[in-house]
Amino acid sequence: MSELTERPEGQEHRSLSFLEKIVQKDVSEGLSPERLRFRFPPEPNGYLHIGHAKAICVSFGLAGEFGGHCNLRFDDTNPAKEEQRFVDSIQEDVKWLGFEWDQLCFASDYFGQLYDWAVQLIRQGDAYVCDLDGEEVRKHRGTLSEPGVDSPFRTRSVEENLELFAGMRSGEFSDGSRTLRAKIDMQSAHIVMRDPVMYRIQRSHHHRTGDDWCLYPTYDWAHGQGDAIEGVTHSLCSLEFRNHRPLYDWFLQKIGLEEVPSQTEFARLNLQFTVMSKRRLRTLVEDGHVDGWDDPRMPTLAGLRRRGVTPEAIRAFMKTIGVSKVNSMIDLTVLENHIRDHLNKMTQRRMAVLDPVKMVIENFPEDLQEMMEAVNNPEDPDAGMRQIPFEREVWIDRDDFRMDPPRKWRRLAPDAEVRLRYGYCVKVKEVITDPDSGEVTEIRCDYDPETSKGRQPEGRKVRGIIHWVPASCAAKLPVTLYSPLFSIENPDDPPEGQEFTDFIDPGSRVETTAFCEPALAQAAGGDRFQFERVGYFHVDPARSSEESPHFVRIAALRDSWAKKEKNS
Repeated sequence: MSELTERPEGQEHRSLSFLEKIVQKDVSEGLSPERLRFRFPPEPNGYLHIGHAKAICVSFGLAGEFGGHCNLRFDDTNPAKEEQRFVDSIQEDVKWLGFEWDQLCFASDYFGQLYDWAVQLIRQGDAYVCDLDGEEVRKHRGTLSEPGVDSPFRTRSVEENLELFAGMRSGEFSDGSRTLRAKIDMQSAHIVMRDPVMYRIQRSHHHRTGDDWCLYPTYDWAHGQGDAIEGVTHSLCSLEFRNHRPLYDWFLQKIGLEEVPSQTEFARLNLQFTVMSKRRLRTLVEDGHVDGWDDPRMPTLAGLRRRGVTPEAIRAFMKTIGVSKVNSMIDLTVLENHIRDHLNKMTQRRMAVLDPVKMVIENFPEDLQEMMEAVNNPEDPDAGMRQIPFEREVWIDRDDFRMDPPRKWRRLAPDAEVRLRYGYCVKVKEVITDPDSGEVTEIRCDYDPETSKGRQPEGRKVRGIIHWVPASCAAKLPVTLYSPLFSIENPDDPPEGQEFTDFIDPGSRVETTAFCEPALAQAAGGDRFQFERVGYFHVDPARSSEESPHFVRIAALRDSWAKKEKNS
């Protein structure tokens, strides 16, 4: 039984997450909401993905829930991999998700203060300049079962360290030739405490500070101090930073600040058929496996946005999965269900046929085009109605017909009767097939003129309903069908001896042409629709033109019959 706990004033009663309980306890013990501060600290070396969306929703969500503040801070301490375009995209993504930061901050704003604090640690005997290269540092560090070995430069005097560190700052030494390391304990059970690197020499042009610095702080050195400078009270991180918490606390203690933040970790988001490693996402982009960071198959927020996923669906998904202290794999259908649920409420309905076969209604007048009234959105009474031309020849989906139907089939088959959506009931009379391939090329039917406007035919019950579009005026529009990029559940952990790229599904993108209601030819970039009985679709602004919208599939509809056939 989950525990019901008091909510902040004005909030509904429900079980609190462990993070909410921590914040609530601090507030109850005297921490005012005005002082309550969180932060989201991405590195601008790529685009944000849905895993980052969880961290955004957690930190900004707690700030909103308890009346506190949340900063957006860029951890721009590695200029070789960082670019202004990533800074811009991250800001766009946070706003798109529906959040506004209180302060826009950069770790580079604190380079001067961080340098001064590093000098303080040297003076205290808590840091030293080391001449070991990266490989030598790793060898000296030891393993989980073996202690580390002191650097031969660990005993340098304070005066020598100060002189060398000043030379590092002024550019006297070559890249990688020296580092500044914290002097902690090479015997520590926590490997991260075995004299970690605080600064390295790196002559890279910085997107904000230019060439002012050739000495850059590490993430571990900049992280906690940045939190302290901004007055962050709750520094929330994913679980992989739990082992770094002793170092986070050690640095803050050595600086000697009166008020320091506390770090708390929560489980990151792991989603089926998706990679969350930014390094692997970059590989997908740079090696041409996808069409950029905003490819609709990518888990980036830019990709999800281009596919037509709504920020409301992502926020609802994050609320459902919650936060925990244990990593787990989230079923992709959980996200897809939230996407469908939101789109079901907001999208207008249209009809489109992706794999067309012609139906000829032989007893319908050849020169008649009747207008059928259709509901725009049954979930929204204010969405109104639309009219669709109905005529003797229509296109239907090939998958709605079976020459040899299985048991309980409710679609078209020889001698079977179905209703055309918003139109008449029709019964199959004849099926025309290609003499060579046997493929169905035309279905000939009769309609019952007494069954318009949903009226049931006298003396028989017609339960099947299929969609259609008029043959003479259907809009033929380009459509891209996207599905998960990977064919295995956890591509971040591929089988031994294989690369994650070995499991890219070549069928994850299918280009086709849909035969659509005429009105869809006027759809504009960003418009979303439910193609009835097919799925939810979005007009991709990146691939559309004034002459023709280009639709991409956001999510398929749940197809219970297809699932039965697959499992049979």
